[in-house]
Order: sequence, then structure tokens, then C-alpha cells
Amino acid sequence: MRPAVPILACSLLLLALGCGYHTVGSATHLPPDIGTIDVPIFQTNVENYHTEVAFTDAVVWQLTSRTKDRVTESDRPRPADATLRGTILTETYTPLTYDSQTGQSSSYLITITASVVLKDASGKVLYSNDHFQFRSQYQETADLSSFIQEDSPAVERMAHDFAQTLVSDLLESF
Repeated sequence: MRPAVPILACSLLLLALGCGYHTVGSATHLPPDIGTIDVPIFQTNVENYHTEVAFTDAVVWQLTSRTKDRVTESDRPRPADATLRGTILTETYTPLTYDSQTGQSSSYLITITASVVLKDASGKVLYSNDHFQFRSQYQETADLSSFIQEDSPAVERMAHDFAQTLVSDLLESF
């Protein structure tokens, strides 16, 4: 019975060490020679104001907080080790509920589709996703005296979710 105790203890130790916990930046699946990443402002194919800025800022924040790489928000004179480019492809607002007395919509669903490509300095594609799609619902205020525009906060929430998902894909290959 005694020989089983050290074997069991070693087995538990090995299991605990391999459980997937890691420090920030250590689980990256990017090539080890990537030390700087440029993230220019996302391009946009939509007419809505500020969506591309919200998405770019959220991605830069996630990369900065989750990697050891130096991240910049614009093209630099000297090329970085990698460049992450994104494009907002579509942004649609769909009415969900209506006020039967006024005939106006009271809640909406925002759907944003984006495309993202990460290339190294030589132009080799390290990561690509042509169809990121995120949705968020928001309510409109019926009382004009207390009206608060809610679509911008909904886009900000979506940008945060988008950035978390993108950076997890980039770093952890999920």
C-alpha cells in the first residue's frame, strides 16, 4: 500500500502542472519572433460613425493586456513584426419589439460582421477570419425628456466581446 502513495502523489502533481493555467502572454501560439504588432484603425464598409474606432481600441487593449508584445495603433515607418488589419463589413439594426400605440420600435438588435487578417512582416498570413459576427440588443427610451442614445454603448459592448474572442483565437488557438 505504501508504494502506491508516492505514485499517486506524483500523478496528482503532474496532473496539476498540466491543467492549462499559464501566465499572461505565455500561451501564445504566435511565432516567437513576433515582438511588435501594428493595429491600424480598422477599415469600414458601413456608414455608421465610430464603430471601427471602438473595435480597434478594444483589440489594442486586449492585445496589450494579454501579450508581452508591443502593440501600436498605427502603421509605423519601420515595419512591425506583424500587422493586424480589420474591416467592419456590415452593421445592421433590426427592430425587435414595437410599441403598438405609437407604432415605433422600442428595442433593436445590432449585428456587426468583421474580417480580420494578421500578417507577418514578409506578408505571410498568420491568422485570418473573414466572418466574425457579433450581436447585441438595446432598448430605446420612449420618453424624449429622458432620452438616452443606447446604440453606442451596445457597439462598445460588442467591440469588447469581439476583441476578447479575436485575441483568444490569436493566442490560444480556440
